[in-house]
Amino acid sequence: MLAVLSPGQGSQKPGFLLPWLDLTGSEARLRSWSELAGVDLVHLGTEADAEEIKDTARTQPLLVAAALLAAEHLPMDEVTVTAGHSVGELGAAALAGVLTAETAITLAGVRGREMAAACALEPTGMAALLGGDPDEVLAAIEAAGLHPANRNGAGQVVAAGSIAGLEQLAAAPPAKTRVIRLQVAGAFHTPYMAPAEKALAVVAAEITPTDPVRTLLSNLDGSAVGHGPDVIQRLVHQVTAPVRWDLCMRTLADLGVTAVLELPPAGSLAGLVKRELKGPGLPEIVTLNTPDDLPAARDLIARHGNASDRQSTTEVDA
Repeated sequence: MLAVLSPGQGSQKPGFLLPWLDLTGSEARLRSWSELAGVDLVHLGTEADAEEIKDTARTQPLLVAAALLAAEHLPMDEVTVTAGHSVGELGAAALAGVLTAETAITLAGVRGREMAAACALEPTGMAALLGGDPDEVLAAIEAAGLHPANRNGAGQVVAAGSIAGLEQLAAAPPAKTRVIRLQVAGAFHTPYMAPAEKALAVVAAEITPTDPVRTLLSNLDGSAVGHGPDVIQRLVHQVTAPVRWDLCMRTLADLGVTAVLELPPAGSLAGLVKRELKGPGLPEIVTLNTPDDLPAARDLIARHGNASDRQSTTEVDA
């Protein structure tokens, strides 16, 4: 069983889409999506520097576009499970058939702009806590008046909230933890993003989704969501709700996923899976970053996708 993962904000790198423009139709596709997103995706993915693509309003549609662009060159019909981290959920929802690619790009543009606007209302931020006792880490975050915005598994929790709270946490961190301040615009996935959630809900209300054609995991609780309108509701609420990537990875293990393919810009989610699901149950992992990685990605799908499952069943029946 194979899962395709779509990464979230922070995974972008300058120029990471440049090699994809060599593929026929890719630049035209990005220019079309740029009109929907309200940003120049070709420029952002090829020429923009790290500072420019750090802007939330630009980063979010860029990441969703990158995942969907790469997925167009894969036999997605053979994929069983999709999941995305934070804004990557929009890409995963499109790959699961809930949204069209155009709708996912449009929502990513709105989400990015509105979250950037919410960040500008008051100074907030985020910090990653690595290591330590999980209960002590969560208690320290609460004591500092912060929120556990991302529970990523593999000993990584991201705290978010006021600058004063982040400074308090850094000055007195939990035992055996390392606190790393993140270079982000504000406190994503917390109540500070309520204006963005409200704005996104207005746009999402005009969407008519379809039910997923493959298993789609939700960041809210790691569960598989089978009803299109429920997916939309969760995507909207996720703007202010914590990302439970730890629970998504637990579901990957519970489902018996044997292989994981991360879409570009790949690496962060693959690393978390490798550290969390280590041991005999570790899925085979392939990261797709450039078109040169497509043969390995297609081979992984051929060996772990639905077609391989059908072939194995036929061989047993014979």
